[in-house]
Amino acid sequence: MQSKETCRPAWADKDEPLISYGLPFPKTCRKHIDSTFKASKVYIISSGSLARETSNLADLQNELGDKVAGIRIGMKPHTFMSEVLDVVRDARKVDADLIVSIGGGSVTDAAKLVAFALGNGVQTEHDLLKLPHASAPRIKANPPKCPVLSIPTSLSGGEYSDYAGATRDSDHQKFQFSFPLKGPRLIVLDTNLALNTPIRVWIASGVRAIDHCVEGFCGLKRDEICDEACVKGLQCLIPGLLTCAEDPENGRARHECQLGANYSMTLLPRGIPGGASHGIGHMLGPLGVAHGETSCVLLPAVCRYNAKQGANIERQRLACEVLWGIAIAREKFDHEGLDEANAGLGDLIDVVVRELGMPRTLGQVGVKRESFEALAGNALEDECCKANPVPLVKREQVLEILEMCV
Repeated sequence: MQSKETCRPAWADKDEPLISYGLPFPKTCRKHIDSTFKASKVYIISSGSLARETSNLADLQNELGDKVAGIRIGMKPHTFMSEVLDVVRDARKVDADLIVSIGGGSVTDAAKLVAFALGNGVQTEHDLLKLPHASAPRIKANPPKCPVLSIPTSLSGGEYSDYAGATRDSDHQKFQFSFPLKGPRLIVLDTNLALNTPIRVWIASGVRAIDHCVEGFCGLKRDEICDEACVKGLQCLIPGLLTCAEDPENGRARHECQLGANYSMTLLPRGIPGGASHGIGHMLGPLGVAHGETSCVLLPAVCRYNAKQGANIERQRLACEVLWGIAIAREKFDHEGLDEANAGLGDLIDVVVRELGMPRTLGQVGVKRESFEALAGNALEDECCKANPVPLVKREQVLEILEMCV
């Protein structure tokens, strides 16, 4: 077991957020709660399965002792507003001075939104929707005063972003909240904790991180720092995930995936948006599709759609070179009979998804054609669809991609 902490900025050109790894997460949290945050009223938002099926939440509580002011166990996937508001009321009662999240993307988003809501006196859903979000980005709001510490158990990467998604209960529409919302100031990575994450959840969220890398690298707005990070992310994530699929207890591979997720999120602080896989995926989630499985289904189709339209041919070619350069991936491509000169990026990603044992069609994740019209309409409102290399501005464009996923 590692016994030395590595603590460094997540991004080479920014002081925050910090990431820490090398020590058991309860000890790391106690150290930084005392020295970095100087907090005394810690509110913990925990994954329900982690609390019920492991000792990890109890271990954290024991380490923090009387600094724990409140605990919320369990959040629905895709972060429903009603539950966020429940936690806001609870955290306000105890005057929380630090929010700690331990779990996957929904728990992480909840923590960010709770801190944002606390800083703006939010009481109701109406109040929450008066905070800046993608459909109303110019609304004025206060930045959160209460910081967030995140202990992620998946690879979706939300802990690295200054955005947070929440789903409106009444119609399952998802809203992306934005500046001046702030992401966690400290992200604690723990390989042993990661080993508790079911392999299907781990892999699905890892494909989401691959999606960040691919759409960041192949998008219209890029820079050299982001390009380099996306390549490193793919070089960590694809072999790491393929190894984890074969050996779920491989801690080294899980750690490589965690570092790959860090690289994958470089696009966000640099203002580089995702594309249609992200945008449509945001709307698939509230229909019951698990985090990450949206990317398994959509990313190959979006790559093929963009290539068909001639939008980012050269960037996709360069991404293909990266994937063919990963030894374990090349073995899979060769086994499937793919030709390096002719196989498209969508084809390569489809093979990776298949080898990881993940769903590849909308039918496999329970989404039927009768949902397509409403799904397409909602997707057009998402900024990532507008930022796609072929901007999605018509319902027919989204429907074409969805049909490719049937």
